[in-house]
Amino acid sequence: MSKSLDELLVERAKRGDAEAFEQLTSQYYRKVYNFAYRATGHHEDASDVAQEAFVRAYMSLPEFRGDSSFQTWLLRITQNACLDELRRRKRRKITSLDEPMSVDDGEMDRQLAIADVSDSPEQALERVEIQRAVHESINALDEEYRVVVIMRDIQGYSYNEIADALGINLGTVKSRLNRARHALKEMFGRLELLAPRVVYSGRRGKTHEL
Repeated sequence: MSKSLDELLVERAKRGDAEAFEQLTSQYYRKVYNFAYRATGHHEDASDVAQEAFVRAYMSLPEFRGDSSFQTWLLRITQNACLDELRRRKRRKITSLDEPMSVDDGEMDRQLAIADVSDSPEQALERVEIQRAVHESINALDEEYRVVVIMRDIQGYSYNEIADALGINLGTVKSRLNRARHALKEMFGRLELLAPRVVYSGRRGKTHEL
């Protein structure tokens, strides 16, 4: 059975091939950064977390046995780096949320939904305000619940992929996701965001109703 590109690059990186690890970094940086931003809600923190995750991955390569995919292993490292950052933030008592990211080349997903060109100025403003409120609500969730919502409803990972990446069983994934969605529904109710309109946008502009 032929090996995947990731497996070949990991083997080369384990032998000290820096270029191979750079290829892996380039391939997965966007996923790692997006995950870190969704978890921290702050661009600078996300950048720091992404850098830390890849440093940890490089240092831990000798321990990677291939029991899971490289992507799953890397996401688990990223998850741990995110939790470390969130704990540091709690100690510093800092809470912040960046303005939406604007990228011309489209390489990074926008964090807030883009208003439809047919929207009136009032509708466009309302849409942006709704998305901001949703983003802040997700950031207000406890760490363990925030992560599963991000991975499932925003980034589109399967339940099995989430369980594998976080090192928890399938039942725990579903339980945390249900509790997270219930908590969001209560928050949205208080914010009067449960009218028949967009609740929040996930990956590729998909909408999710709770």
